[in-house]
Amino acid sequence: MANLDQVLAEIKRGTDEILLEADLLEKLKEGRPLRIKLGADPTAPDIHLGHTVILNKMRTFQELGHEVIFLIGDFTGMVGDPSGKNSTRPPLTREQVLANAETYKEQVYKILDPAKTRIEFNSSWLEPLGAAGMIRLASQQTVARMMERDDFKKRYASGQSIAIHEFMYPLLQGYDSVALKADVELGGTDQKFNLLMGRELQKSEGQKPQTVIMMPLLEGLDGVKKMSKSAHNYIGVSEPANEMFGKLMSISDDLMWRYLELLSFRPLTELAQFKLDVENGTNPRDIKILLAKEIIARFHDEEQAQAAHQAFIDRFQKGAIPDDIEEVVLEAGEGIAIANLLKDAGLVGSTSDGIRMIKQGAVKMDGEKIEDSRQIFNAGLEAVFQVGKRKFAKVILK
Repeated sequence: MANLDQVLAEIKRGTDEILLEADLLEKLKEGRPLRIKLGADPTAPDIHLGHTVILNKMRTFQELGHEVIFLIGDFTGMVGDPSGKNSTRPPLTREQVLANAETYKEQVYKILDPAKTRIEFNSSWLEPLGAAGMIRLASQQTVARMMERDDFKKRYASGQSIAIHEFMYPLLQGYDSVALKADVELGGTDQKFNLLMGRELQKSEGQKPQTVIMMPLLEGLDGVKKMSKSAHNYIGVSEPANEMFGKLMSISDDLMWRYLELLSFRPLTELAQFKLDVENGTNPRDIKILLAKEIIARFHDEEQAQAAHQAFIDRFQKGAIPDDIEEVVLEAGEGIAIANLLKDAGLVGSTSDGIRMIKQGAVKMDGEKIEDSRQIFNAGLEAVFQVGKRKFAKVILK
């Protein structure tokens, strides 16, 4: 029983909600490999660390000896899941879906063991359903039930259109669980309605309903908004090693624990020891370095992780200026103010950002801190400007 408690603790690590935990415990007691389902519509070719939170949980199940099924929604991807959207999402063509699917497989194999991963495409059973099968599927739920879904409810209340085919998406995802006879389905917290639909359809088909495990949405580098490209707070799994290292070292000490829990493969006992070490005086930066090297080794290799660490030491801890700085030529006119220079050089988003960064002591010229936010520079200047820890530009004024 102690062993089962440890297994359950690893499965629960970082989860937001399990429905139902008692069901999961009963399934684990059966002592057989469970069928663990994760579905992904390949709507975009690139993934970031936020996407990998659920894949990490799949890896946990894989290491515990269960059957992992990575389901590529090549059929549902052409329908388009409206989860979290305030408008109908345009469906992709089959060519787009298949091209993205190949990229997905390549990226997920950096986390999952290819030899132990079963890849399925839901067109295998959804296309043969045909019109009659789709109508039978649709008859199992009501419009009122569909309108319980939060995004549908909000769109209807605000007068935004909802296409009929969007009501089909939760049913199709639920039917995937029927076809695969899933014991467990993983998903994000924004997928709760769809995940529970799988349980309902399995009951209708006489199957034992799947356990639903929902994983949280990972906060981005700002520690506030969820990680996304649109929020410019993400770390792409295909980014260069040095860029990944710098971004991971920039997160707050509090956010570091969140990333360790959701992104690291280190045992829970080791994470607990890290917290004790920090309480006893260890610099959180040292643990952040371990996290950064672990993640870079996963998506690149160990050698690049070590090199990125050394580059970080050379660049930031020793105050070195990198060799590969972008060169920017600007027109000085009758003189250019420092805030305008920083903006035109692409180091800040606006002149007000530039003034703010100067007041925070985050702006340097040739390694020397700039104190005067009204400083003017004239033609003939050649200098390296730095904003924060990671933004550099060699500026030439003409």
